[in-house]
Amino acid sequence: MKIDWDRRHCARQGHVTYAPDDPRLRLRLHAETALGEAWRCLRCGDFVLGEPHGTGPAAEAPLVPRGKVLRDLFILRFLAIERAVRGVFIVLVAVAVWKFSNSQDAVRRLFNEYLDVFRPVFRHFHYDLDHSPVVGTIQKTFGYKHSTLLLVAGLLLAYALIELVEAGGLWYAKRWAEYLTVIATAAFLPLEIYELTEHVSGLKIATLVLNVLAVLYIAIAKRLFGLRGGRKAFDEERRSASLLEVEESAGTAV
Repeated sequence: MKIDWDRRHCARQGHVTYAPDDPRLRLRLHAETALGEAWRCLRCGDFVLGEPHGTGPAAEAPLVPRGKVLRDLFILRFLAIERAVRGVFIVLVAVAVWKFSNSQDAVRRLFNEYLDVFRPVFRHFHYDLDHSPVVGTIQKTFGYKHSTLLLVAGLLLAYALIELVEAGGLWYAKRWAEYLTVIATAAFLPLEIYELTEHVSGLKIATLVLNVLAVLYIAIAKRLFGLRGGRKAFDEERRSASLLEVEESAGTAV
C-alpha cells in the first residue's frame, strides 16, 4: 500500500495555504464555494476553506516539504529518535561509571557478597560463576584506577553529546547534522565490526546494519559530499517538490 505522505502530514499538522500576488497564479489557487472562499494547500493540493495563512509574491511563498522530501523527513526523524535514545542511555552509563569511580571499594565488597550468595545457586544449575566471562569482566573493572574511570566517563559523555546533537539536528533536517551523522557513524563502524569479531549478538548485528543503512541513505538521498549533484541538486529537488509543482499546475512559467 502506497503511503500518501502529503495528506498524512496535513492530517496531523494541518494545511498550508498561500495567496500569491500574481493574478493568474492566485486565480488557480483560489476557489469560491457556497461556504466561502477556499485556497489550495501547498502540500497536499486540496482546497481548504478560510483565509490563506500567508500572502505576497510567489517567490516568497513558504517552501513546504512534500512527496519524497516529506518521506525523507520522516526517516530523518526516526533516526533522530534512535540517536536521542542512545544518547540518553550513554549519559546514564557515564553517570554510573562516575559514581562507581567514587565508591569503587564499596561496590567491590557488595559485588563479592552477592557473588558468594549466588555461587551455590548457579552451581546447582551447573554454571560456574568463577569462570564466567561477565563476572570476569566486572572484576577487572575493580582494578581500574580512579583516573582511568573518570576518563572513561568523560569519553562516554562526549560521545553522548555527539549523539544528542545529531538527534536535534536530524529532527529539524539540518544539513550540517546530516554531515555530522554520516561522519560520526562511519567513524565508529570499524569499532562495531571489531566488537562482532570478539562476540556476536543479535543486538550488535542489528546496530551495525542500522548504522550502515543510515550512512548510505543519508549520504545518497541527501546528496552529501557532492553525490548526485550535491547541494545545488538537493535545493532544486526541494523546490521542485513544493512550490514549483504548484506553479506548474497553475500554468506559470518555470
